[in-house]
Amino acid sequence: MSRVGKHTVVIPASVTMSQERDVFFFKGKLGESCISVPDCVNVCVNEHGLDVRPNDETSFARAMWGTVQRNLTNAIKGVSDGFCVTLDLVGVGYKALVNGQTLILQLGFSHDVEYLIPEGVLIKCEKPTQISITSNSKQLTGSIAARLRSYRPPEPYKGKGVIRAGEFVVRKEGKKK
Repeated sequence: MSRVGKHTVVIPASVTMSQERDVFFFKGKLGESCISVPDCVNVCVNEHGLDVRPNDETSFARAMWGTVQRNLTNAIKGVSDGFCVTLDLVGVGYKALVNGQTLILQLGFSHDVEYLIPEGVLIKCEKPTQISITSNSKQLTGSIAARLRSYRPPEPYKGKGVIRAGEFVVRKEGKKK
C-alpha cells in the first residue's frame, strides 16, 4: 500500500480549485497551476480535500497513486506558499548580480556567465555570494537551481563552487609529500 498516496490532500482556504474531466486547476496568491491525472488513478473531491485512489491493482496504477498525490500537494503548496532554493557561491571572486531579466554570474571563468531568467521565476541576490530562486513550481525551481549549479559544481579539494544551502560537500585530502 502506498504510504504517500493514502493521505488526503488538504486544500487551504486561500486556494480555489476547479476541475475539468481529469485536469485540476488551482489558483492562489502566487499564481495558477494545473495537474493532469492519468486514467489509472481516481481523484475524489470531498469536504476535507482530495482523496486519490488507484483504479486497479497493477503496479503502474499503484506507482502513479503516490505520484499524483504528491503532484497535487506540490501544486497546492506552490500557489499558496511557493518554493524557494538558496544557492551559495563559494570561491574567491565568485559573485552574482541580477540585471533586469538576466542573472550575471562571475565564477572564475575568463567571461561572465549570463542566465536569462524564465517567466514566473523570481531570482534575488541579497548578498553577492547568495542566490535565492523562488517560483510556484517545484520542478521549475529545482531545474533552475541544478542548471546554475552545473556551471561550477562544488569540487572536493577546496570546496569551491555553487552549493545549495545546507548541502554538505565531502572534502578530500590533497597530495602528500
